[in-house]
Amino acid sequence: MNRLFSILVFILPFMVAAQETLTLDECFKLVTENYPSAKQSELLKNQVRLDIEAIQKGKLPKLDINAQATYQSDVTSLPLQLPNVTIEPPNKDQYRATLDVNQLIYNGGLIDATSKVKEATSKVNQQHVDVNLYGLKNQVNSMYLSVLLLQENQALLNAKEEQLKSRIEEVRAGVKYGALLASSEQALEAELLKIKQQFAELSYNRSALVQRLSLLIGKELSEDVKLTRPEVFLGATESQRPELQLFDLQQEQIDYSSQLLSKSNLPKVNAFAQGGYGNPGLNMLDNSFNTFYMAGLKLNWNVFDWKKTKTEKQSLEINKEIIDSQKETFELNNSMELVNLQSEIDKIEALIATDNEIIALRENILKTAESQLKNGVITSSAYITEFTNLYEAKSHLNLHETQLLLNKIQYQITKGAYNKNRF
Repeated sequence: MNRLFSILVFILPFMVAAQETLTLDECFKLVTENYPSAKQSELLKNQVRLDIEAIQKGKLPKLDINAQATYQSDVTSLPLQLPNVTIEPPNKDQYRATLDVNQLIYNGGLIDATSKVKEATSKVNQQHVDVNLYGLKNQVNSMYLSVLLLQENQALLNAKEEQLKSRIEEVRAGVKYGALLASSEQALEAELLKIKQQFAELSYNRSALVQRLSLLIGKELSEDVKLTRPEVFLGATESQRPELQLFDLQQEQIDYSSQLLSKSNLPKVNAFAQGGYGNPGLNMLDNSFNTFYMAGLKLNWNVFDWKKTKTEKQSLEINKEIIDSQKETFELNNSMELVNLQSEIDKIEALIATDNEIIALRENILKTAESQLKNGVITSSAYITEFTNLYEAKSHLNLHETQLLLNKIQYQITKGAYNKNRF
């Protein structure tokens, strides 16, 4: 027996330490890492890297191999006959194979501008992912605090059960000595069974919520996981919502697109070289296979595009105004939501103050009822009524405290306090 006791004393601290604990901040971190759409972040980075790499290859020489064999119905001929000179017309069947080399010399920075547009587009797409992931924080907050409320209600039920068991022992002694009727004990026993029912219902509800939370954050949680009550401090910080950064990135994307349009009409200069083998070669009057080459510079400049570029820029400016309007709308709605949440916080704080007053009164009433029950002045049913009233008041306090926490965290989320870009 002593040996068993020694083993229990040794392993008990490790069993307690092994209980899984979880914080709200950990859940926020896990959901942004494990939610399926989070995988898009790395994919977008790889995609833009490959896209820009492909665009920059436009600065490298272009090599083309061309070959053709043709037969034509007529060929160039000279109508003149020169004395002692025979000029043979070209063959109707002709053959040519060439290697063409083109090297960009100048295009007004069009390639670099295209790369910047591609990078800006990727940033916008990346920010869309961040906005969607940030929106999950309210869902995590609601689910986490729902589990926390059940966890605290379980602790409240434990205290309720222990107190009721103490009363049952006292009443049982009174019944034994004839001071109280047996029905008094039976009524309390029935109330104890109701508590056991509440335990079972709470356990099933908590298990379901823990499973849902586990799926949402992408981490397997044990059913007895202990959630830590988060601390929240409402500070007067500027809004850090990821949507605001998204609007800024969209404006930046439009600026780069406008720069790209400006560069698209600048002159483009290319150097080229061609080497080949064919019949005829460059000398059309030589009906034999020959090698040939040529090299030079080529200029291309679209000097008039019927105001196409100007019209496209005007369209981009309208897009900027649309984004400004969307940003203003978002900031207005966000401010209205913050006002509503602050009002809800103030209301719940007032309810909590009243809850504490009610609990103090209910505790005094229950103490009197306990004394009356011992002395047989009231029935156990009357005692159970006051006993239930007290724990209902405590349950309301738990609910209001959790609702207060929920709204305070939601206020911080709405404010952008949990935006990962702040850290």
